[in-house]
Amino acid sequence: MNRIFGGAVKRLLTVDDSVLDEQFSLENDNLDSSYQFGPSEAPPEEVNFTTAENMNYRTNKRVSMKKFLQRGEQEYHAAVDKARIGHDVEIPTHLEDMRAKLERAFHMPQNKDIVVREFQVGVEGNSKWSGMVVFVDGLADKNVINLSILEPLMILTHLTDAQPERTMKYVADKMVPGNQSVFVDSWADLVNNVLTGSTILWLEHCSSALVIETKGWEHRSVSSPQTEAVVRGSHDAFTESFRTNTGLVRSRLRTEHLVTEIISVGNLARTDIGIMYVHGLTNPSLVREVRKRISEIDVDFLMDSGMLEQFIEDKPSMLIPQVMATERPDRVAASLAEGYVAIFVGNTPFCLIVPVVLWSLIHTSEDTNIRYLPGTFMRVLRMIALFTALLLPSLYVAVTNYHSEMLPTDLMLAIAGSREQVPFPVVVEVLLMEFAIELIREAGIRIPSVIGPTIGIVGALIIGQAAVQAGIVSPLLVIVIATTALASFALPNYELSMGVRVLRFAFLVAGAILGFYGICILLCVYVVRLSMQKSFGVPILSPVAPNSGSARDVIVRGPLWGMNKRPTFLHPLRSWRQNPITRPWSQTTEKRAGIGFGRRRSD
Repeated sequence: MNRIFGGAVKRLLTVDDSVLDEQFSLENDNLDSSYQFGPSEAPPEEVNFTTAENMNYRTNKRVSMKKFLQRGEQEYHAAVDKARIGHDVEIPTHLEDMRAKLERAFHMPQNKDIVVREFQVGVEGNSKWSGMVVFVDGLADKNVINLSILEPLMILTHLTDAQPERTMKYVADKMVPGNQSVFVDSWADLVNNVLTGSTILWLEHCSSALVIETKGWEHRSVSSPQTEAVVRGSHDAFTESFRTNTGLVRSRLRTEHLVTEIISVGNLARTDIGIMYVHGLTNPSLVREVRKRISEIDVDFLMDSGMLEQFIEDKPSMLIPQVMATERPDRVAASLAEGYVAIFVGNTPFCLIVPVVLWSLIHTSEDTNIRYLPGTFMRVLRMIALFTALLLPSLYVAVTNYHSEMLPTDLMLAIAGSREQVPFPVVVEVLLMEFAIELIREAGIRIPSVIGPTIGIVGALIIGQAAVQAGIVSPLLVIVIATTALASFALPNYELSMGVRVLRFAFLVAGAILGFYGICILLCVYVVRLSMQKSFGVPILSPVAPNSGSARDVIVRGPLWGMNKRPTFLHPLRSWRQNPITRPWSQTTEKRAGIGFGRRRSD
């Protein structure tokens, strides 16, 4: 029995080193010869991983960072140029050539998403035309293709014109009842339109193809906002559909001067990016700068608006966001009317607004829907929440360690009594509780939404109560950390909240080292840095620093009838947004009450 047991243990702990010879590797020498390469793929003998240039990546030869970046840039552009080979050629005029080029471009027959439908059109007498439609299954509406393209063409019996181009023009004008159609002459345009959900109609002997609008993929319907909920205001939000998002904005801002430019970004896969602004109101320099930054992005694939934000912002190392992301169409429409520029990214439910100032990050779309006194109170409350979330833990550490004489005697004795059984320094207490709160917050986001809030509340209660009973933290610290967490939740902008959460630890370390002096020094340094930071040419602390005579819409929200001018830091072409006297029936009342903001020169 012992021999059998010992043999089993020996076999369990024995490794057959022959398995090392069979492990999978991506090296060229181990390519499976039985792999079936696609029509546009290179065979194994053309793949070269062992050139001296590529081997430098796997050797220990040291090179300068500048040379390394130059070499990477050269190889990237070489790969991009290789991928674009054949995109600038013309469209084939023969059916066999067209079919072969489609197979090479879309890796057919391995790729099953591309549908190529060949048919015959015009069979009267001896005239017979061969046609072809190409679309992507899942992106195009098959009912539109069947009823509006194939059915009218396949039942025609009188196409007898011998001129291909005239026949194609006749088909486009008379036979295809599509609401949007355009001719393309280059192969690159044909491929791009297929990948965006359109259908390509091509007839033999024609040097151009007809692009027909047939987009019809599944997408999420318009629903309520998830990150910017309000009590009084609209309850619709952007979706992943590009045209649905632009339509939600146009339904609110109904003006013929609203312009939407579309730029495609990406070398491997193209992503549509829309630049929306009001012509004649928005500063043309701002529009040109936005267009320049987006068009100069050189990347393979741009998936989301968050990626675009990192490419176009002025200084990505800043924790305060320099681009505002929103999912509310009403906020985008209001910003466009002020002179801002909105940026839409395809398949993204968030829109970017540029430029941004710090004060806009604590405003909500609900502020303008309520009267100005409650709106001002809510803004002041958010500003208090901003400083509470940023400074409260560090102030607690500084007072407890260095400035206990600033507290009343009874309060100081209460704090000392609560910490009598705690074995850790106060900064360690705060770090432990902050780590627990951040862990609960992250877990509540990642787990299913049904049990997420329950886990957050129960986890916080259990951890806080157990930590106090175990003597690891003091009861007062639990109150401080809970208040800090609530204050961070009160910030309406998620990116600003994330930045404050990170900065809180920096202020905590400064308070633990130098007390109030460290907090004040770090605060002054960061405020000075913010005062020098710009977002698309606009100082991020405008209109406070530098001071400009714009409408009173920073912390105090002035009455709507008194905010007559648009923000001057945007330099809009039309500075006045309304008549200076908007309530003529109550001028005497306003003058007596001292609230005639509309007639003051500073407005």
